[in-house]
Amino acid sequence: MDERIIKDANDVAEGAAWLADAEPAFAPLIERLSPLPLRLKSSGFVAVLDIINGQQVSVASANAINARMRAAGFVTPQAVLAAPETALRDVGFSKQKIRYARGLAEADLDFDALHAMPSEQAIKALVALPGIGSWTAQIYVMFSMGRADVFADGDLALQVAIGDVFGTDRPTERETRAIAARWSPWRSVAARLLWAYYAEMTGRRGLV
Repeated sequence: MDERIIKDANDVAEGAAWLADAEPAFAPLIERLSPLPLRLKSSGFVAVLDIINGQQVSVASANAINARMRAAGFVTPQAVLAAPETALRDVGFSKQKIRYARGLAEADLDFDALHAMPSEQAIKALVALPGIGSWTAQIYVMFSMGRADVFADGDLALQVAIGDVFGTDRPTERETRAIAARWSPWRSVAARLLWAYYAEMTGRRGLV
């Protein structure tokens, strides 16, 4: 595997400089919004649970659930499988997310092997698990694996930001994928930029 890994702020800055040259509409945004956030997160089982808990809830709600989850010790597959459903519900898991969490725990995913995979293969391996869609897998690969060339095509905030930056209607997931292709090999940095722009535009964060 020969993929660029984002390890620190210097890597994000390098990607931002490349994007400023490659995409004229980005240049003034990068000048205004830099330094872009690093956003790197922990990896492994609990990191995937964090992202699952961020599905379809506010950032504040997801952070609260994840804090209670850690306080209760539900941070390993064994702990999640041993916990009664009532205990998981008490920390904020919905019935559906309990099913997803237990499915992830039962899968006993080899995270070392996952991190050795090319990005697209890692995304496919994650999506094969219950409750993990493309968005969850892409976010994990972008921020827990640090891959520089991944984009969350279905993310609403990214789509809204793209539409506003380029003066168009909000693109569909397929259209977003095609647009983002021109930002390779730094699509993950383009996503950081567009999330930062979305936050400025709306006053809301667009990502857990």
